[in-house]
Amino acid sequence: MRRITAYIRPHRTEDVKTAVADLGVTGMTVSEVRGCGNSPESGVAFGGQQTLSHLPPKAMICVVVPDGLQDQVIAAIIAHSQTGEPGDGKIFVEPVQDAIRIRTKEHGETAV
Repeated sequence: MRRITAYIRPHRTEDVKTAVADLGVTGMTVSEVRGCGNSPESGVAFGGQQTLSHLPPKAMICVVVPDGLQDQVIAAIIAHSQTGEPGDGKIFVEPVQDAIRIRTKEHGETAV
């Protein structure tokens, strides 16, 4: 199993969620976060004034998928979040040793 965590532009969240769900992924966590990578600072209009945004808003989408779905999920995230401009985001992939459904005590992929 793999945990895929994507940091994307907030306005792309619904498209990405739909594309990932269309692949059969039923469990997903979506959070509003702030942060930056190595993209240059950008100007943001706030209260009628232009200011630099050191930590621009992003959406964080986290899913745990079987190894066989990893490449499809990554391709769907990229296809539905990419604008070609700096700040499109990042995807991180990590191995998951085990998953346990607390209610039934199931382990592994059946718990996901």
